[in-house]
Amino acid sequence: QVQLVESGGGLVLAGGSLRLSCAASGRTSSIYDMGWFRQAPGKEREFVATISWGGQNPYYAASLKGRFTISRDTAKNTVYLQMDAMEPENTAVYYCAAKVVRYRNRESAQAYDYWGQGTQVTVSS
Repeated sequence: QVQLVESGGGLVLAGGSLRLSCAASGRTSSIYDMGWFRQAPGKEREFVATISWGGQNPYYAASLKGRFTISRDTAKNTVYLQMDAMEPENTAVYYCAAKVVRYRNRESAQAYDYWGQGTQVTVSS
């Protein structure tokens, strides 16, 4: 089992920045990839970014590349999502997730086995 706890959500003005954290515990040695997803009211959960557990191969949703940065602190078993130049359209509940099966599609929510509880991000104009 892997446990994930997100933190860092909140209210930010448009154009501002926010950094989300996701602390992993439990059988972290079984993790291949970590991902961030988000879900806005009335919409499906969508892919934001992913990174390997070793901190390599970051990959982003095309619309967010250049403004969002995913990273991993190997010493703290924590994955971060730095969000810059934020827009009201970024308002959503953000979830981190862990994938323990290697060859599943990293962009698909169905590929991930463990999920955090989510953290609300609200961008005000």
